[in-house]
Formats: sequence, structure tokens, C-alpha cells
Amino acid sequence: MAREPDPTEDFATLLAEFEAAQPKSERRARPQVGDRVRGRVVSLGEEIALVDLGQKAEGIIDTAQLRDASGALTVAIGDELEAQVVEIDDSTGTLRLARTLGRGPDGSAALEQAHAHGLAVEGLVGAVIKGGVEVQVAGVRAFCPISQLDARYVEDPQRFVGQRLQFRITRYEAGGRGRGPNVVLSRRDLLEEEAAARASELKAHLKVGLVLDGTVTSLKDYGAFVDLGGLEGMLHVSELGHSRVTKPGDVLQLGQRVQVQVIKIEEGTAGKRGPRIGLSLKALERDPWGDLAVRLPEGTRRAGKVARLEPFGAFVELEPGIEGLLHISQLVTDRPLRHAKEALSVGETVKVQVISVEPERHRISLALAPSDEDGGEAVAAPAGGAAPKSLGTFGDLLKGAQAKPRPARKN
Repeated sequence: MAREPDPTEDFATLLAEFEAAQPKSERRARPQVGDRVRGRVVSLGEEIALVDLGQKAEGIIDTAQLRDASGALTVAIGDELEAQVVEIDDSTGTLRLARTLGRGPDGSAALEQAHAHGLAVEGLVGAVIKGGVEVQVAGVRAFCPISQLDARYVEDPQRFVGQRLQFRITRYEAGGRGRGPNVVLSRRDLLEEEAAARASELKAHLKVGLVLDGTVTSLKDYGAFVDLGGLEGMLHVSELGHSRVTKPGDVLQLGQRVQVQVIKIEEGTAGKRGPRIGLSLKALERDPWGDLAVRLPEGTRRAGKVARLEPFGAFVELEPGIEGLLHISQLVTDRPLRHAKEALSVGETVKVQVISVEPERHRISLALAPSDEDGGEAVAAPAGGAAPKSLGTFGDLLKGAQAKPRPARKN
């Protein structure tokens, strides 16, 4: 049998008993100081507005925070708004809300409270000063060290000037004798917490084959590092595309947004955060070798550009991402060659003819194409006058090149 409520009992006690009697499925954790909440405005007074947050929770907010620069209200009864919990009334459980921190003496008090509860504050970066930047927050001049301005090394702090950013107060010392408080800020702490939360979520569904959006954070000779949202992956130079790339900076820029595919995941070693993630841009592109046998059948003649020179021959680019080998034995000269560079130069254009195609092995064998005066029928003969024939696989060519004795040097 339900007991009669005692009128002398504290309202908060009655409320606590009522909530405890509700089924667990109907309960939810009450917002705590620092939480972001959303609710509907149910009343507007001269100084205070009442906000219904649902689940029998309500908050109050100063109407001064709901007015624009001219003093006009920016919300009406029934409108939704988002704010942050800055205080909880222990006696009634009412939540005090704030959109932004106030100014003047109230602003200093709010900053002190934000520091005590670890709340984020919004500030306007005003200028670069020695060792950091000056930030205006709640009418107070604060300082943020360069090392705390971003999660990564900041080379040019000037680019942050004029931006409104979120910070956490790491030091608050009340001022005295007409001086304002000493306020030190950190943006890095917030960014690292956000990154850790995103990383935890990403780890939960990370797998090979997953396609993700990321941001290029660093360029090295061997590839690029990409921030996937809390986790960083490595985009090796060989995975930048089907075309040969020697410098990642030729195709990527710092800060560039890219879409990549996860191709490898290795658990991190002791002392390192997170798994090692291998990424690829190439995996998301159409493989130009897929229908190569149709596009470049044996006998096809093309003008190509010499991309690389090796002792055993020249690699000639026929299409973006498609290179064929013009073996050194196919180069007509009046003397034996020890290196293809003795007959050709990188960047030089040559006319070639396809001898054989191995799409599955990404290999093409080439010969010099006949000149117009040859009648356009026969492939140019190699030095020595023998008719050209299929050179077989690249492995065969390499073995042949290695087995061939080199002429002795004359002293």
C-alpha cells in the first residue's frame, strides 16, 4: 500500500524515490555538468527561460544568452536549442544551462567554474605572441601555448588568428588589484579526447577492404600518412596509383581529403598506439591491365615515352599506368650495349610494337616498330640482323641478360 506523502519532506527526496520506483527500462542517466543537451523552450521570462529536456528533466538558461547583438530574442516558445550543463541545483535537480560563457565579472566566475568542472569554452584567437597565441574568451584575455594549439606540430600559428575554437582551461588564477585572471588554455587536450573516441569507434569495425575518407597529414619519400579519424594509416608510394609515382608530393598535398581502402591491418607493438594500417588509392581505381589484351593486342604499334632505363633494357610508357619492356637486344646499334642508356634517354619518345602481353603478370614485351620506309610490315631486327621473335617472360629476359658475358674493359 502506497504511503501518504509527508508535506514536510524535501522535494528532492520525493523525486529520488519516484525515479527509483520506475522500471529500469524507463530510467536514463541524468545529464551531468559538462554534457551537451537539447531541449524545447517552454517559457520565456525577462531573465530566465525554461527548457524541457525530456525524461522529466528541465533546465534554465539566462535569456541574455538567447538575444542577438541588438537585444532581440533569437528563440520563441516551442523552439529547440542546444546548450551545455554548467551547474546542477542539488535541492531541486534543476540544470543550469549555457550556450556561451558570459562577460565581465560573471564571465570570470563562469571561467572559474568551467575550469573546476573541465568544461570546454569557446574563444577567439586574437594574435600570435611569444610562445603562443592570445585568446579572448568570455571577455577575458587568455593564453594558449603553441604546443597546445593543435594535436600536431604547428608550423604557422598565424593561420589560427581570427578563428573561433574550443579550448579547455588548464590553469585559472584569480586576478588581484584590478588585474584580470590568469587563464591558460589547451585545445590539444580536447582534440586528443575526440580523436581517442573516434579511434575507439573506428577500431570496432575496422577490417581489410573497408573504404574510408581521410586527410593527408604527412608526406615522406616512401609514402603518405593519412588520418582516418582518430587512427592513422600508411599510404605507401606503390599504392598511390597504377601509374609509377616516385614522389608522393607529386600527387598529394598536406591537408588533402582522400578516399582510401584498407589493405592491411597489423596489431601495434608495445609502446605504439593503435594498429598499423596499410592503405591504398590504387585499389579504388580501375586496373588498366584488366582489358589490356583487347586494347593492346600483339602487333599493336604505339609511340611511347621512355620512363626508366636499366642494363637489360628500357621501360616505355604506352598509357598512364602501362609500361612495356623494350629489351636491350631489340635496340639496333653498331656496337654491343652494356646499358640501355647508351642508346636511349629518359623522356625520349620511341615507336614500338607489342610482341607479347601478359595482363595477369602486368608485363608487356616490346620491339622497335618498323619505320615507314620498311613498308610497315616487319618489326625492326635487332643488332646482328636476326629476325625478332617473342622474348618470353620478363624472368626469361632477366636471366638472359644476367647470363650474357660483358665485354672486358680495356685498360
